[in-house]
Amino acid sequence: MAGVHRAALKVGIGGLGAVGLPVARWLDNGVEGLTLSAVSAGDKHRAECRVADFKGKVPVVALGELAGLADVIVECTRPELFTEVAEPAIRAGRVFMPLSVTSLLAHMDLIALARETGARIIVPTGALLGLDALRAAATGTVHSVTMVTRKPPTGLAKAKFVVEQGLDLGDLSAPLKLYEGTVADAAGKFPANVNVAVALGLAGIGPEKTQYEIWADPNVTRNTHTIKVDADTASFEMTIAVVPTEENPATGKLVPLSVIETLRSLVSTFKVGT
Repeated sequence: MAGVHRAALKVGIGGLGAVGLPVARWLDNGVEGLTLSAVSAGDKHRAECRVADFKGKVPVVALGELAGLADVIVECTRPELFTEVAEPAIRAGRVFMPLSVTSLLAHMDLIALARETGARIIVPTGALLGLDALRAAATGTVHSVTMVTRKPPTGLAKAKFVVEQGLDLGDLSAPLKLYEGTVADAAGKFPANVNVAVALGLAGIGPEKTQYEIWADPNVTRNTHTIKVDADTASFEMTIAVVPTEENPATGKLVPLSVIETLRSLVSTFKVGT
């Protein structure tokens, strides 16, 4: 019996940096069930240069135009450009995949809008692990969730909080705790650096109740996250150390691979994990 033929999902990518570009290249190489329909970025000329050697001719459009050309929109832009990608995608009823999760936290009204339009908002796991377990535990009672992030100082040197405080992280000889408090509060201080923590908060007991620390640590070479969860069904602790990308030390090499796997799951006939 012949298999059921499904039309390929058209994917648009907003942002062609450390995450968007490798995902776009993966799609351009050919993926069953998925096709790269358009790309965009804050700098259109730079985006055109980045896709010039692609196998297929990929339209480079304005961020707001992606929604009219794709079924799935992957957002990996700068935080200040988030709504330019998000609002049109959700109003058009698309599958919206945000990487700037801190920006989503500031625009939670988009979730209500998605209910009205039929859009879906899918947050990739990114540089974390254990979101499956936390999400499952959260169907019961979770007593506490804490997360501690340690990054090489170069990965935090351009963080909003660091710049505003005038901190020089270049000559650190010992770990420096930059922040301790809730994930919700951290999101405003580190809008481009705590996406993983916000994702953890949204998967569990909420960013307002999830406790968080972030350290600039000259003793680590990888972006390291340690998570502790205490629930009525289980208690668990997890640590992951992600190799930073060369283009953006704040972003781990695992992140684009997580996006790739999330996209693949949309068309897979077999999937392990939730």
